[in-house]
Amino acid sequence: MKTAFHFAHEVQRLSRASLPSDTAELARYLIGKTLVRQAGRNRISGRIVETEAYPPGDASGHAYRGRTARNQSLFLDRGFAYVYFIYGTSYMLNVTAEEPAVGAGVLLRAIEPLEGINLMERFRKTDKLRDLARGPGRLAAALQIDQRLDGVDLCDSGPLWLGTAVRQTTYIGTTVRIGITREVHRPLRFFEVGSPFVSGPATR
Repeated sequence: MKTAFHFAHEVQRLSRASLPSDTAELARYLIGKTLVRQAGRNRISGRIVETEAYPPGDASGHAYRGRTARNQSLFLDRGFAYVYFIYGTSYMLNVTAEEPAVGAGVLLRAIEPLEGINLMERFRKTDKLRDLARGPGRLAAALQIDQRLDGVDLCDSGPLWLGTAVRQTTYIGTTVRIGITREVHRPLRFFEVGSPFVSGPATR
């Protein structure tokens, strides 16, 4: 089994040109890719194993009613971070997904921890590996993602970025999205089949 040291040297930053310009395609593309959080000398990373797409015009998406002071990062070019606070308890990390001025995003729902697991355990106050970043709120807590990272370029060097896959992804499943009340029928949730780190139903 490869160590975190090997992971650190293999992961290359994703370029914006490599990101699909369609929201659903981007959500699928990100499965298996690496999310890296650099906090000073500390590095935390994980394999993205679950995403949800919120394309332009989607009534359940934050961009549906247009640009506001809260969601303006969602209207950046693809590959930027859109971070918002929800339920008074949790931050959520999204990747912007379309051309500039077109509001759309991909919610990162779960990662498989790779590096900095001891830090994740401290931030999450648990040593249960499976539960460290299984769910979007847990993911943000495990990687210390909050409003300060809203608008960060995920394709540039910095505190948070997207990287290449460290190993091949198995079959990618698709289901309807979780926890929404509008456009609930759309199959826009993607996940790595068989991964124990997926937050929702892992079938179909």
